[in-house]
Amino acid sequence: MADINPMTLSLSTRAIHGRKLYPFKGPVSLPIYQTSNFRFESSDDAVKYASGDPSVYVYSRYHNPTIRDVEEKLALMEGAEEAALFASGMAAISTAVFATASSGDEIISTPALYGGTYRFFRDELPKSGITVKYVDSENLAAIESLVSPKTKIVYFETPTNPTLDIVDMKAIVEHTRKGEKKAGHKLLLIIDNTFATIVNQDPLAAGVDAIVESATKYLCGHSDIVAGVVLGNKEYLGRVKTVAKYHGGCADPFAAYLLFRSLKTFELRVRKQNENALALAKALERHPSVARVIYPGLPSHPAHVIAAKQMTGFGGMVTIEVRNKRTAAPLDAAVAVCDHLRVVVNAMSLGGVETLVSIPVYSSHVHMNGDELRRHGVTNGMIRISVGVEGVEDLIGDFAQALEYA
Repeated sequence: MADINPMTLSLSTRAIHGRKLYPFKGPVSLPIYQTSNFRFESSDDAVKYASGDPSVYVYSRYHNPTIRDVEEKLALMEGAEEAALFASGMAAISTAVFATASSGDEIISTPALYGGTYRFFRDELPKSGITVKYVDSENLAAIESLVSPKTKIVYFETPTNPTLDIVDMKAIVEHTRKGEKKAGHKLLLIIDNTFATIVNQDPLAAGVDAIVESATKYLCGHSDIVAGVVLGNKEYLGRVKTVAKYHGGCADPFAAYLLFRSLKTFELRVRKQNENALALAKALERHPSVARVIYPGLPSHPAHVIAAKQMTGFGGMVTIEVRNKRTAAPLDAAVAVCDHLRVVVNAMSLGGVETLVSIPVYSSHVHMNGDELRRHGVTNGMIRISVGVEGVEDLIGDFAQALEYA
C-alpha cells in the first residue's frame, strides 16, 4: 500500500484524519486520557524520561496523548512543524512571548490589537523589563528604524480586533527581515491569526515565523471550551513548551478532545460564516440606521485590495457603527440595538456557530482611556458581530428590527 503525503490532501481531510491515513485497529474517535500522571512499567521509563525521551508520558502538565494528538493535527492543518496547545488564547500569547523575550528586550507591534493582548503588553510586560514599541500599520517601513539589538519580536494581528484593519503581510515580512540587519540577529515575526484562521489566510506560507490563535474561537466553534495554540518550527516550539511547563498554562485533556471533535467540521463552519458575513455586511451597508460597516470583503473597506491579495476568504467578523436616532449618545444606541436582538446572542466571544454581538468599549477594549481607544480606532457606537451559521435571512431580519431602536 503506497504511503500518502498528508500535505497533499485538502484542509478538511487533514482536519478530520490528521496523519492516520492507514488501516489500524482502534477507536474512530480520540480517546480522552483524563489523567494527571502516568504509570511506569518500570523505573527504566523514568530513566528514559530523564534522558529526554519524548515517548515517555509522565505528567499531563508536560504532555498527554490526547493533547498531543490534537497538537499534531493542528500543526498539519496549518503547515507548521510543531504546535503547542494551551488552556487559553492568552496563555498561548504570553508563553509565545516569554519563550523569546526577557528582561531588557524589546517588541515591535502594530497598535491595533485584541484588548487583552494590548493590556498584557501595556501592564504586564513592563514588570518583566520588556518594552513594546508601536509601528503604524500604514508605515511598516518604520520597523527598520525602530529595530535595535534589543528587539526580539515583531508582533501583529490581521484582521484586527474589532476594527478589522488589514496589515499587509508581505510588507511586514519584508521590513522585518530588513530590520534583522540592524538587530544583528533573527527577529521572530508572530501573527495572531484568530480572526482569519488558516481557511482564509496562510501566514507561514507568507513568511511569518509563528502563529498564535485562540482555539476558543473558530477552531472550536461551539462556545464550549477555552483554549489557545502556538504554531511554528520545532526549535521555537521546543522553547515554547519548556516555558509552558513553568508558567503552567497547559491544556486540559477533555478540552483537547472537544477541540478534536470540532476540527472535523472546521472548514465547513468557517466557509459558511464567510458567506453569511458577506451577505449580512452588504445588507447592513444599505440600512439607514447604520453609519458605517467594516468588513474586508466590501469594496468600501479601505484595505479591501490588500485583503483580496492575501486572503482567500474575508472571515466571519463584521463591525458596525450605529447611527443614533432615538438617543443622544452613540453608546446608548449601540446598547439599544444589542438589547433588542432576538435571534442574535449578546455575549462576549466570537467564532461560534451562533451569531454573537458585543460592544467593544464594554468588552474587548474595556479599561482603555479615550486616547487609547482612538489609537485602536474603537468608538462608542461600535458593535462587533461574530456571524454564525444560521439562516442569513433570519440574521438580516433580526438586525433590521433591532436597529429601529438605535
